Amino acid sequence: MFIERIKKRSYKDIFANCYFWRTWDQKEIDLVEERGGRLFGYEIKWSNAKIKPPAEWQATYKNAGYEVITKDNYLNFVS
Repeated sequence: MFIERIKKRSYKDIFANCYFWRTWDQKEIDLVEERGGRLFGYEIKWSNAKIKPPAEWQATYKNAGYEVITKDNYLNFVS
């Protein structure tokens, strides 16, 4: 999924820095993109279970976006 996202950004001239985010107690976000002065967190899951962003993420980065990418919505993420 990560490589397909990189391809999309390349094709559409979307410039972003990529990061992985994890706390000391192992809460994580799979992909963080920094673009346009904002952070966007993406959690990639196969199931459609409702996933909330980690509380530390929301508290630390109040204006950051967060989205769960699943098998139902991945096409918008990569194409």
